Amino acid sequence: MIVVSDTTAITNLIQINLLSVIHNLYGRLIIPQAVYDELSEFADQDKVLDDHSWIEVKTIDNRRLFQKLKKELDAGEAEAIVLGIELNADLLVIDEIKGRRLAKENGLRIIGLVGILIAAKTKDLIPAVKPYLDELMNDKGFRIAPSLYEIVLKQAGE
Repeated sequence: MIVVSDTTAITNLIQINLLSVIHNLYGRLIIPQAVYDELSEFADQDKVLDDHSWIEVKTIDNRRLFQKLKKELDAGEAEAIVLGIELNADLLVIDEIKGRRLAKENGLRIIGLVGILIAAKTKDLIPAVKPYLDELMNDKGFRIAPSLYEIVLKQAGE
C-alpha cells in the first residue's frame, strides 16, 4: 500500500507518541521533501523521522502542478498532493480543508488524523480514541468541531 502524508498528522502523532500507528496500519509512509523540511523545523522531529526506516522521503517531479496548488496551499500540502498523484497513492494523509478538497478533486483517496485514530482502535493498536483526541485538543492545540468530536467517538464506539 502506498501512503503519502502531509505534515500535520505526523506532527500530531509524534506529539502523542503514536507515530508507529502509521507503520502498523500501512507498513511504510512516503513524504515529500517539503513535508520533511516542515517537520524538521520543530525540535527533534527530524530525528524521530530519521530513526524510522519505514518513512521514505521523495522529491516531486511535477513542478507545474506544484506551483498551481501552491497558490492555495502551503508547500507541504501541495507537494503531498503532487506526490500522491505521481505515485498513484492508495491514500493521502491530510487534515486541512482546502488540501482535502484539492486532493479529492485530483482523484486522491484521503484520510486524516481522526481517521487514523479510528483505524488504530479498530485494529486494536490503541484501546480508545477519546484520550488521544482529548490530549490533542487540550494540550496540543488540535481543533475539532464539537459535533465532529461526538461523531468520531460514536464511530469509535466510545
